[in-house]
Amino acid sequence: MPRPRLLVLNQYYWPGVEATAQLLTELCEALAEDIDVKVVTGILHGHEDESRRLVHNGVEIVRVPSTSFERSKLFARGANYLTYLAKALFSGLRGLRPDVVLCMTDPPIVADIALLVARRYRVPLVVISQDVFPEVAMELKRLENPVVMALLRGLVSLYLKRADRVVAIGTTMRDRLEEKGAHSDRLSVIPNWVDTQRLRPLDEDNQWALERGYDQKFVVMHSGNVGHAQDLDSLVRAATFLRDLDDLAITIIGMGARHAELVALAEQLEVDKVAFAFYQPRTLLQQSLSAADIHVVGLASGLAGYVVPSRLYGILAVAKPVIVAADSESETAQAVEEVGCGIVVPPGRPELLARAIRDAHDGKYDLEAMGARGREWVEREADRSVAVRRYRDLLLELAS
Repeated sequence: MPRPRLLVLNQYYWPGVEATAQLLTELCEALAEDIDVKVVTGILHGHEDESRRLVHNGVEIVRVPSTSFERSKLFARGANYLTYLAKALFSGLRGLRPDVVLCMTDPPIVADIALLVARRYRVPLVVISQDVFPEVAMELKRLENPVVMALLRGLVSLYLKRADRVVAIGTTMRDRLEEKGAHSDRLSVIPNWVDTQRLRPLDEDNQWALERGYDQKFVVMHSGNVGHAQDLDSLVRAATFLRDLDDLAITIIGMGARHAELVALAEQLEVDKVAFAFYQPRTLLQQSLSAADIHVVGLASGLAGYVVPSRLYGILAVAKPVIVAADSESETAQAVEEVGCGIVVPPGRPELLARAIRDAHDGKYDLEAMGARGREWVEREADRSVAVRRYRDLLLELAS
């Protein structure tokens, strides 16, 4: 029998460092073993010279001619979104008829474009909801115009009510999506994942750590997007309560919309224990994550169920404990409490975050045991093979 054809739409894909780019790349490359996968994606900032059409690890990639401005400014990000959406629609309506159309929510209304393409070919649409829009922008006060909010709510409701399947990446998010109009019988929960074979525990004094002098430090790390949702102000401010810990090093790795602001905040507060670094190459990720004694995953207040930080899985894969600064009803806080792989504190409370860091530093917790429990859980529940199997079963069922 002929292999099913899957058409995928998302602005970010390989070689992007964005979480959706990395997750979608891993998913599509795994699905390509059984399905013909075509990805319609945009041009990445810093990768403007990449080939517009190619096959990479079994996946056909089409890069539509969108703008690729640096994303820290809202206007620049909006221009990237609009040019990608227009060209993605044009590209999606050309070529061989797919059997299923799939998209993530990056940009947030790409699912409306995917819906038009799916209806044109009369094939099922699957939407993987990585966040709940526009509520996440509203909670972060990034979008407050009532007219724009109403328009975006209408566009999101349009695809939620009409998609054949909507995949939430957490149970709280599933409830949020159902409240917004998604049909309960078309909602599935498939958490994000990590490749536990690629990310495995390493010694803290690995080469990456030795080069930075971290082998003699108690290292607290954030590794991932440096944006509005991560509540990293609390981590920087927590350092003001920890000036007496001579061997403490707080490292914030990554880039994003708030990177410059946080660097300025650290300078203003004169917290020399806080250092910033760019995203590390994926080939070094295992070493950089393993260099920490404990990681911090923050989620701003009010975002539970609207955003689910996927970087937790990478941390647990290298058997490291975590401090979660998030609302107690968030998927991340619930998972850490249930598994016993870390500490949960409320968001926006730097003094409580500092207390948790101090307790971890002073040996109040068995960090090694926490890390081991996290590794065991992520192998069982959040390994890439588990998620890929669920997606493959879902897509093959719809294609048939």
